[in-house]
Amino acid sequence: MKNQKTDTAVTLHISSLNYKSCKLSITQLIKKGVILSLLITLLSIGAFAQTDITPASPPKTIYPKTVGYFSFILPIVTINKSETTNDFSNFNNGFSIGFPVGMNILYSDKFGFSFEFTPTIESGSGSTKTSKILFDPGPMFRFTNGWTFIPRLAFETAGRYGFTPVINKTIVRTKAFNLFIAASAPVRFGNSELPSIGGNFQFGITLN
Repeated sequence: MKNQKTDTAVTLHISSLNYKSCKLSITQLIKKGVILSLLITLLSIGAFAQTDITPASPPKTIYPKTVGYFSFILPIVTINKSETTNDFSNFNNGFSIGFPVGMNILYSDKFGFSFEFTPTIESGSGSTKTSKILFDPGPMFRFTNGWTFIPRLAFETAGRYGFTPVINKTIVRTKAFNLFIAASAPVRFGNSELPSIGGNFQFGITLN
């Protein structure tokens, strides 16, 4: 009987030791797993940090490229030998606004050619009408930061002709369209009128 109790105690002691050993082994495995996971995470972060994540540069523009645009233009002032007319605020004697539409053929990031037609609507004496249509083509000298200089020729259906230097600035760029503003100084001759020079403001959208 005594031997049986002794054997039982030994068995329980061995079982206790096995349980503790098993418990210790599981704990060690967990610790090793955590350490291994941390090492893998650190190695992954290191590898990712060494990877070049610089965003890809935009695709290079292929020339020649053709884009269309439309806009509106407001005559601000007209000056000739006899008088200076404030076109923009002269509502009592009539007011005019133009709607330039055109096409730009871009041959490079430095040069292009523009074709533009501008119908002008004029109000006065209680009525409105299309007073003239202007055709004014010209070369485009393109600079950095969205600046463009366009010396245009000018041919009006009202009989006037001349040239129009234009300074154009792109103010918003997107994938689908660009917004631009422009200032121009139309110089006109002919049709039995005095030579004149004016100042215009233009705002428009280019469709890419």
